[in-house]
Amino acid sequence: MTDDTTPPAAPRIVTAEHARLAEATGAAEDVLFEANPWYEWGPYLSERAWGTVREDYSDSGDAWDYFPHDHARSRAFRWNEDGMAGLSDIRHDLCLGLALWNGADPILKERMFGLTGPQGNHGEDVKEYWWYPDALPSHAWLRWRYHYPQAAFPYQQLVEENARRSRDEPEFELLDTGAFDGGRYWSVDVAYAKASPTEVLARITLENHSSEEAAISVLPTMWFRNTWRVSGGEAPSLFLDGDGVAVEHPRLAGYRLDAAPTKEGVRPQALFCDNETNTARLFGSAPVTAYPKDGINDHVVSGADTVNPQHRGTKASWWHQVTVPGGGRVELRLRLHRPSPGQVTPPAGWSGSYFDDVMAARERDADEFYAAIAPAEIAAEPMQVMRQSCAGLIWSKQMYPYRVNRWLDGDPTQPAPPAGHRNGRNTGWRHLDSFDVLAMPDPWEYPWFAAWDLAFHSITWAHLDPAFAKYQLLVLLREWFQHPNGALPSYEWNFDDVNPPVHALAAIRVFVIDGGTDLHFLKRVFNKLLLNFTWWLNRQDPDGNNLFGGGFLGLDNISPIDRSHLPPGFKLDQADGTAWMAYYSVAMLTLATKLAEYDDVYEDMVVKFLEQTVLIMDALEDSGCYDTEDGFFYDRLTDPSGNSFPIRVQTLVGLIPALPAVALPTQDTDRNRRLRKRFASRLEQTERHEILDWQVRGSGESRRTLLSVLPMDKLARLFGTLFDEEAFLSPHGLRSLSKRHNTPYTVPGLPTAAIQYEPAESRTAMYGGNSNWRGPVWLPVNYLIIRALLQYDQFFGPEFTVEYPTRSGHHLTLREIAGDLADRLVSIWLPGPDGRRPVYGGVDLLQNDPAWKDNLLFYEYFHGDNGAGLGAMHQTGWSALVADLLLDPPHHSHRLVFGDTADAATTTGPPETTMFNKIEGRLSVSGESRSAREL
Repeated sequence: MTDDTTPPAAPRIVTAEHARLAEATGAAEDVLFEANPWYEWGPYLSERAWGTVREDYSDSGDAWDYFPHDHARSRAFRWNEDGMAGLSDIRHDLCLGLALWNGADPILKERMFGLTGPQGNHGEDVKEYWWYPDALPSHAWLRWRYHYPQAAFPYQQLVEENARRSRDEPEFELLDTGAFDGGRYWSVDVAYAKASPTEVLARITLENHSSEEAAISVLPTMWFRNTWRVSGGEAPSLFLDGDGVAVEHPRLAGYRLDAAPTKEGVRPQALFCDNETNTARLFGSAPVTAYPKDGINDHVVSGADTVNPQHRGTKASWWHQVTVPGGGRVELRLRLHRPSPGQVTPPAGWSGSYFDDVMAARERDADEFYAAIAPAEIAAEPMQVMRQSCAGLIWSKQMYPYRVNRWLDGDPTQPAPPAGHRNGRNTGWRHLDSFDVLAMPDPWEYPWFAAWDLAFHSITWAHLDPAFAKYQLLVLLREWFQHPNGALPSYEWNFDDVNPPVHALAAIRVFVIDGGTDLHFLKRVFNKLLLNFTWWLNRQDPDGNNLFGGGFLGLDNISPIDRSHLPPGFKLDQADGTAWMAYYSVAMLTLATKLAEYDDVYEDMVVKFLEQTVLIMDALEDSGCYDTEDGFFYDRLTDPSGNSFPIRVQTLVGLIPALPAVALPTQDTDRNRRLRKRFASRLEQTERHEILDWQVRGSGESRRTLLSVLPMDKLARLFGTLFDEEAFLSPHGLRSLSKRHNTPYTVPGLPTAAIQYEPAESRTAMYGGNSNWRGPVWLPVNYLIIRALLQYDQFFGPEFTVEYPTRSGHHLTLREIAGDLADRLVSIWLPGPDGRRPVYGGVDLLQNDPAWKDNLLFYEYFHGDNGAGLGAMHQTGWSALVADLLLDPPHHSHRLVFGDTADAATTTGPPETTMFNKIEGRLSVSGESRSAREL
């Protein structure tokens, strides 16, 4: 029995970075607030705050139009801040970012530019190039890289050309404008190294890739988030203090940002303004201050008298003006620190050998950390993929302040929002009150959490910082996020949307990756997920027949119809809705079974979820979603006249029923005898228990029960389609839509509801046109299929094989297939025989130029035929799952919740039938290899 109050075991200290992470104490959420001093400064600053829901106070709910990019330099944000290469303190009071000016742009480059949803021909789209080369989870080491054109940035050309293009044409990118032709650009590398939790050293390296001399202004900028305007309190202050910009603030007093002179001895100039809206420019009203938020911008670009000559304000920059010869580089050094009592400045100054030593030490720490967690046999290129994907995940952390009731009603010191705002988006979530550091899907395109994305983020985070991974799963289950009715908030644009219930699976993976000992965490997750599971039962099964919907379910436009907004009078039975619920039930059963090993209180929950799984299996069997002729699951649509018919489109929707699977240990213990007796008694009360297709094999310690929604005959037929290279199997993973749909399919009776295999960007405007589940490869569902294959393999062992690819004549074990699918996904980023990385497609600069080709981007999804990256470019949320595939390779993964796969293969005798198994055993396993086709 384990006491709920028992804290998790301290992590094993392997490297200096592990020692930093081990400084956290207490519960997982305490890690974020002073429990670990190394978290005080981190990459919590978003790369886009404009155009977000939180900053939208419009009557119509048009966030893009209410707060556009053109306002961002001049208008104080209400809830959060944005910037480039940004850091902030953990409470998001003080921010540090980078501004640049090439001498030709009409504005400073303070934030990334991109198109709004309505502007892009395929939805919102950032039009810049930057990367996250390296990072440590404690933020003791961070690297960021950006490429900045030397000619005027083509803002208007990007807007106009993309507006001209239709959805049938590709997006017009910054590279297409010729902005980087002839090497006329700067590469800007920023490295942060912590000498201590309160001392951050910053190195900015600028390289002129042109053959000609060029000048650039570099402005490291520090500012306060504007909280005083709504609180009515006194504003904090930044002021010049000798060679530093000093901080005057109730909590952060004593911090200062020092800037070293260049090698030539030139010191930068300090500029000050206020983080206040330029009301005169934006609204034609009286100014709040003579030195507004864009004061430094206007002073640098046009020489305006808009910086405070008293060297004081709430925003300050060090203005470096440097000229660099063609092919040359220059380095700038800064120090953000708060001197500790008795701390002595290095005799030769902080910017000399002391600076170099700290930088080298932190980079060495990163090398040691990743070497310690990576498999010993990993090669250099996969190591680079793993390390950069992890870095992107770390850089995607953001502080997320959002108090919904205050946002809806407005601040007491400000005018009330219009009625459309107060009664619009997220009105049912007034309890939501976030002030948390969350792992975001993407710092620019998706700078807000998404529930099922966050579950996937936590899996890779478990390899890096298990405490933070656990917090990501726990926080959405806390009372300030989870709805009182049990629902989890989906994503900022619509908390009411329904995401696939993958939190329980994520909790299992985090628990296992962390060593499988933190039962305290497992209990907390399980108990709160019970509320969410009950919400699914009560809200997503309107007819009470265990057929579940959900509409959106995170798969956006995977259907020819918008499943969240059906035509009037139509009803949809979703094959994936019910299957996702079966997946949830199996995952909760897995959690309950593990917890019951230590606490017999959870035996009731084992029986409950066994029963629930049977009910859902029963409902899925009766739903009519399975097509016996095609051997595939389809959504079924019922029209207003009552006519019901399948939507015969082969998508990942039809493969979700294959995901619920777990190989449970069924050793002949007193506990399992009790469970079998109780469940057998309960099962007798069900009407269709004969559909239960569990199989038991082995004896003694190796005895296992396979719990799967599908019988093997249906599973084998699905595998035949799934592993067909003319259908789902691509060189770089599993497609979201079968390639067999090259010929368009139209829903009978709905001529506008059509779908066709589109390996790249979608031509539909559904969900804003910025998503495509109509052909491309998506990592999250690929990942779930890989995990399911390992569960099946854990039961069947090496004697069970499947033809792979279909019609190839080659038979592999399910573990070998899982490994090959993982290899295909990883290969997206690896150089092929021709030296080209599939992720960069036909873009020669990205493929060949030394300044570009080894900087990796982790896209939202990937071309269904060639693996080229598509969608958001920095989706190192769930695309960082590639790191989990490298750190825990499916070929020899032992990180399964109930032990090593080898256990299942130790016995080759016939399966045993128990009270769990209510049908005759249909598997006949002998020492010879058996294929799925034979079963």
